[in-house]
Amino acid sequence: MRAPASVSLNAPVRVCVRVCSREESRAGRQERDSIQRGGSRASPRVDTLNEDSRQGRRRRLKETEWWTAATRLRGRLFCVRQRARVLSPCDPAQRGQTLMMARRRMMGGARSLMLVLLGHLASALDVPLDLPQPPTITHQSPKDYIIDPRESIVIHCEAKGKPHPSFSWTRNGSHFDVEQHANVHMKPHSGTLVVDISRERAEHYEGVYQCTARNKHGTAISNNIVVRQPRSPLWSKEKIKPIIIQEGVSLKLPCRPPAGFPPPIVFWMDNNFQRLPQSNRVSQSLNGDLYFSNVLREDSRNDYICYARFPHTQTIQQKQPITVKVLTQEPVDERRPTFVVPSVPSSSKMVLHGQVLEMECIAEGLPTPDISWAKVSGELPATRASFLHYQKTLRVVNVSEADAGEYRCTARNRHGTAHHTVHVTVKAAPYWLSSAPENLVLAPGENGVLTCRASGTPKPDIQWAMNGIPVENSPKDPSRKVEDDTIIFSDVQMGSSAVYQCNISNEHGYLLANAFVNVLSEPPRVLTPANTVYQVIKNHPALMDCTSFGSPVPRITWFKDSRFGTLDAETHNVHDNGTLEIHVAQARNSGKYTCVAQNSLGIYENHVHLEVKEATRILKQPEYRVVQRGRSVVFECKVKHDPSLVPTMTWLKDHGELPDDERFIVDSDSLTITGVTEGDAGVYTCIMNTTLDHDSASAELTVVEVTPTLSVVNERPEPPTDLELTDQKKRSVQLTWIPGDEHNSPVQKFVIQFEDTLHHHRGHWHNLTEVSGSKTTAHLKLSPYVHYTFRVLAVNSMGVSRPSLPSKTYKTEAAAPDENPADVHGFGTEHDNLVISWKPLSGLQANGPGLHYRVMWRQKLLDSEWTAVTVANNSKFVVSGTPTFAPYEIKVQAVNDYGAAPEPAVAHGYSGEDLPVAAPDSVRAYVLNSTLAEVHWEPVPPKLIRGYLKGYQVYYWRERSLHKHNGHHTEKQILTFSRNHSHAKLPGLHPFSLYSFNVRVYNGKGEGPPSATQQFETPEGVPGAPSSLTVTNANVDSLSLDWKPPRERNGVLMGYTLKYQPAVASRQVDIATQGWFIGLMCAIALLILILLIICFIQRNKGGKYPVKEKEDAHTDPEFQPMKDEDCTFGEYSDNEDHKPLKGSRTPSSGTVKRDDSDDSLVDYGEGGDGQFNEDGSFIGQYSGQSASRDAAECPQSSEAPSPINPMNSLNSFV
Repeated sequence: MRAPASVSLNAPVRVCVRVCSREESRAGRQERDSIQRGGSRASPRVDTLNEDSRQGRRRRLKETEWWTAATRLRGRLFCVRQRARVLSPCDPAQRGQTLMMARRRMMGGARSLMLVLLGHLASALDVPLDLPQPPTITHQSPKDYIIDPRESIVIHCEAKGKPHPSFSWTRNGSHFDVEQHANVHMKPHSGTLVVDISRERAEHYEGVYQCTARNKHGTAISNNIVVRQPRSPLWSKEKIKPIIIQEGVSLKLPCRPPAGFPPPIVFWMDNNFQRLPQSNRVSQSLNGDLYFSNVLREDSRNDYICYARFPHTQTIQQKQPITVKVLTQEPVDERRPTFVVPSVPSSSKMVLHGQVLEMECIAEGLPTPDISWAKVSGELPATRASFLHYQKTLRVVNVSEADAGEYRCTARNRHGTAHHTVHVTVKAAPYWLSSAPENLVLAPGENGVLTCRASGTPKPDIQWAMNGIPVENSPKDPSRKVEDDTIIFSDVQMGSSAVYQCNISNEHGYLLANAFVNVLSEPPRVLTPANTVYQVIKNHPALMDCTSFGSPVPRITWFKDSRFGTLDAETHNVHDNGTLEIHVAQARNSGKYTCVAQNSLGIYENHVHLEVKEATRILKQPEYRVVQRGRSVVFECKVKHDPSLVPTMTWLKDHGELPDDERFIVDSDSLTITGVTEGDAGVYTCIMNTTLDHDSASAELTVVEVTPTLSVVNERPEPPTDLELTDQKKRSVQLTWIPGDEHNSPVQKFVIQFEDTLHHHRGHWHNLTEVSGSKTTAHLKLSPYVHYTFRVLAVNSMGVSRPSLPSKTYKTEAAAPDENPADVHGFGTEHDNLVISWKPLSGLQANGPGLHYRVMWRQKLLDSEWTAVTVANNSKFVVSGTPTFAPYEIKVQAVNDYGAAPEPAVAHGYSGEDLPVAAPDSVRAYVLNSTLAEVHWEPVPPKLIRGYLKGYQVYYWRERSLHKHNGHHTEKQILTFSRNHSHAKLPGLHPFSLYSFNVRVYNGKGEGPPSATQQFETPEGVPGAPSSLTVTNANVDSLSLDWKPPRERNGVLMGYTLKYQPAVASRQVDIATQGWFIGLMCAIALLILILLIICFIQRNKGGKYPVKEKEDAHTDPEFQPMKDEDCTFGEYSDNEDHKPLKGSRTPSSGTVKRDDSDDSLVDYGEGGDGQFNEDGSFIGQYSGQSASRDAAECPQSSEAPSPINPMNSLNSFV
């Protein structure tokens, strides 16, 4: 099979290319000899085409000379450093040493240093994208594309280049105009085609597609991508008669499935959808037929059904059931084996290199024959050969030419043998012998080689093309010469850049590859990030990278600490790719290193740092222990490590994880096991890991029995045994077990755990369910696509038993997901994107392999079609190019290889916000008083807010006071009002002032433009106090007052009001010596004496109860004595006696009212009514409407009186 000349390989491949400059060519053989000796030149090149420039003669090497040079190059070099035109040495000893260092550092847990080593060992040339370069196809669909009828057709074609390439397509060899097909569009900045087949039949888009990526420097082309629709035709209708056969006779049940695309998967099942049992007597052939070497009576049944499953259309079809009735009347004689597949003594088979070889031999006979295989001309490949279908099929994977020859299958029973010979020939589609041609960067005047070396059977043809056009039809270039599978470039010049296609094909297939030649003149640059820190353990090798790019290739030089710090050649080595190696790193090697890249166009420096760390070492290792069952044991593991590294301690048991048991207690430097059991015996290992290295030590634990005692002890139960799985269904199974010894404590419950060996490593057990301790059976509900292994633990009052031995593995079939992702959200991180995120499904929720997500979105309110993409291994997708803050409807559906989950619910979200573009309109202010104003505005329309409305902000500031003496003020204040307000009040304003203000709307992104600035004036307010007041010219009968105007005039001052009063000097008076106080105290004492006498008389003659109490009870009155502690006394009075005590004053209402003032007694010294208030008197009333009157209070002292003179006022006018 030969591909068109305009077809490329699906990805760039690597090849070692070496180039030489014009200056190096002048050096002649001396340079070549230096290269052969493995000289230390940073970027050795091939010398050739210009050997005798001194005589001005230019000649080309003969073909044999070129191939000798190319062979020498491939022997010397084994990689191209990533993103740099620097080459690593191919010396086998050097390569082995580098790989050994990689293993040591990886085993030591070195900080991702393997990535550096991989960069040294094999990497493709990559030109920085800011430099001019022809297109390179980075991603394309496979050559065979099978349409999924449930999704859009997506044919990938991605490429890079400078300038960014444009894309076009052909279909069946003709130009495919995307604009002419309404259901087809090309992704922005990409060549990927998306075909919506929801409104048109998929077969309309079948064909051979090819993508072209071009810019002004060249043209790259993709593979031929054959797009085909899967087909699952119906089974032909047929009426199958029952098969009646004698026991012992051989039988073939034909399947003959319909020929679909791709071919179906065939299997046999019964009416209950259970696979029919197969054995060495009954087996299915490769074409789907079911063969019986001899039938038995139990083979009689009426539901032999052949099924054909078409994976791409998700359909399963079944053949009509076949009925087989086995007769047992006449016994059949035993017989020697004979082959039914193949039915001839010998056959032949052709297989392609790298594919799978399957050969089958099915024999009949009685008793059932055994099948064996051998290779007549050699041995079977042990690692690639396997036997299927009870030895009836021999399968060899990754076939090579060595697998050709004769194979013999032998069928044998006790009556004889039968042989069949298969002659196998191996052909080969083209395959690369080393690697495909790779991008080549040359400086003007340099030389180079592109090699396209492949093999195949029969020998393939080789065709070269430039920019998609056969090279013989391309513009002539004197610097280019095509020699079979090699293109030789000599003395290239600017403008010679192009993309070359290599097409290798034979009748079995083809290979295509794109490789560009880019002629650049570029000063050096170092691509290794500046100030990269490398960490290494002491006494280990250290590698520091200096990835560079330049054209011509730069020369790399290393220095330590400064440009004058030379490196010792015995301890340091600079590799050809620029990497600096320190053979044995010591503490003194720590510090800053400088790598300098230099070519004829310039120089570039880069600094990196090396830190040499102390090794991690275990100082005290765990020791061998012997402990009795039930006791505790402690293993110690004390470690020393570099203080700058973070250590992690891990313990293992018998080289596996510790049991998930709370008895195992891990501390920072020890492991404690409590309640030791026989199962705890084993080897325990402590491992101390850091980010750079580790150390480990082990010790063994032996458990011995405790000396038996006569007392009965309750213990944890023994584990259950004999786990068995029955009633096996797609999503359920029944588990039964036999309980272990309870040890005198009844089992309370059984805990059933499972292990999923499909999605997790062994040893991860999860609780599934619990059942009562009286049960020995559990019906377990299962999930699809899980490899279940069960175990059971018994629990009693003493604890949990050891786990039972695991059950047999039960594998549930895969199915479509039952649920879709949760927490679907849509939000924007930029003004023109929509980020769709969701919570991914777990492995158990996936229900099958190939889990991915169908992410769908459409703009709300536009009634647009859903846009869908398929996302795998991610939980978010970014939609670019969206309008700002537009509402979207979002759906995320889970899909696996077996189908899709139910239709997902629609979530809602918005694309990203941007700053508002409009200010509030109709802004106006209403002055409410001298310190308060109210601002009104018309809200901004939602479309102009362009985001979630957060609120409005009013900026206002005092321009100046309206008084002529006050200055200018510019301090701005901001009031923020959340949500959709249309007015706001501005408090705390200065009276008699001019204010300016504007209003802005703000959203989650920020605030919008301000409205037009408006102004308002506040009216006059109460002025402030005079700023100062002084007394001058004080005489006996006059004085002068001076004051200054208030700082806050708050308006136009109309005048001043002056208030004054005479001041009386106060003097200290001893109240105890005052006559009025002595008289008052005597009066109070006399009054108390009178009250006591009255109480005594009332007690002797008895008191009167109120009328109501007389009606209710006629008992003797009780006397309530005076309470000395609170100076109150009880009193009883009836409603007929309202005579007040002497000296009391009773208002006409019969109640005593408290005066409005709480002043002391002296406040009422003149003109008062004589009653006391709560502060200094008791109220002389002992009767009233209520039976619960307040008792009189103890009298309190009062302050001395002070004269009060009326205030005089004087108005002064300004």
